[in-house]
Amino acid sequence: MGDIIPPPPPPFRVAIIGGGITGINLAIGLRARGVPFTLYERAPGFREIGAGIGFSPNAEVAMRLLSPQILSAYKRVANPNGEDYFQWADGHAATTPEEAMFRLYVGNGGFQGCRRSDILEEWAKQLPEEEGSVQFGKEVDTVVDAGEGVDLKFVDGSVERATVAIACDGIRSRVRQLLFPEAPAAYTGKYCFRALVPMEKAVETIGAKRGRTRWMYLGPGGHVVTYPVAASSFLNVLIVLSDNKPWPDSTKHTAPGSRSEVDVAFRDWGKTVRGIGGLMPEKMDKWAIFDMKDFPAPQYNKGAICLAGDAAHATGPHLGAGGGLGVEDALVLAELLDELHKGWDRGAGYGRVNRALQAYSDVRYDRTRKVVRDTRQACLLFHWQVEEVGGDGEKFGEAITPKFCHIWQGDVPGMVGDALGRLGREDKE
Repeated sequence: MGDIIPPPPPPFRVAIIGGGITGINLAIGLRARGVPFTLYERAPGFREIGAGIGFSPNAEVAMRLLSPQILSAYKRVANPNGEDYFQWADGHAATTPEEAMFRLYVGNGGFQGCRRSDILEEWAKQLPEEEGSVQFGKEVDTVVDAGEGVDLKFVDGSVERATVAIACDGIRSRVRQLLFPEAPAAYTGKYCFRALVPMEKAVETIGAKRGRTRWMYLGPGGHVVTYPVAASSFLNVLIVLSDNKPWPDSTKHTAPGSRSEVDVAFRDWGKTVRGIGGLMPEKMDKWAIFDMKDFPAPQYNKGAICLAGDAAHATGPHLGAGGGLGVEDALVLAELLDELHKGWDRGAGYGRVNRALQAYSDVRYDRTRKVVRDTRQACLLFHWQVEEVGGDGEKFGEAITPKFCHIWQGDVPGMVGDALGRLGREDKE
């Protein structure tokens, strides 16, 4: 009697939970590598919260390595800045000085801004509807590692099974709540207002020099970020204010706000900042800034389930790094999942899935945790809440430069090689 041949494993398939920046980049990266996946998004279509977004040089490297089409789509909608510098001005002075208090070179054409809706629309074109790889209106209720696959149950009662599940479901991640209930996002004591202001109106108020390139205005207890988007037809405005009160409802990160709140906050500030405040809508949402600094997840994986993007390491917007970190996550995962897929039919087994996700967590954890911490500290610097620095431009530059350089100069290809190397070493042991 011959040996019993075990049945082949079920087809390899990745479940991506959430269709924001991280989820859609991972989907495009997997598609480019021929790795089967299904993306589940609870909304009726792709959508991004917020007005504008920018991506730093490290994120562009990750986009190119994920799929050249991801980077080219971004470049189609990205808005060049008038200068290749981040520029910070004293926004509290009665007359905002013409010269910046500090400038930091980003690189040629670096850190261009765009409207979130524009870039998501461009990326969505790379996931053709007829392929059926994206399902909308699918809100996850439970995700369980069953040992030989991951079972996903949705709020609508439907159930799916995948080989591996990647949770890209944002700062209020349902999957993180299930895996690590001790790791909720926490209020940072900062909130913000966002708006897209018609450029013609903005230039009338702050002038072309301020409107056509990226500026940040700093002062006690607040800061303002402005940069052009949508072929310079709009000025993206982000106003961040300090708050010493607890946020009233941790399940809702927005609350009704108004321009009068901005006017009160900036009543003693300079003319430029008060003018920008006057460009904001009379009624608008107030956005609480939560992050993962205070209660971090102990790791980003558990079995065949892992967290990515804001679900893993949500951070404030102050270093412009959150979206880019999600793209880096997507790249590392795409490469590891491609490696798993290649070996799947050779009987590599579910243990290798767990090892791959552990490798992902290992190479991403320290870098992303540092960015979360640095982002908190950056906002204190912006708000002149670091006593030994205050509003001193030279001291500010010395303090802020290493935080940006850590992000921008990250060795993205080396990180991918490290992750694959870890998986390979585990395979041999």
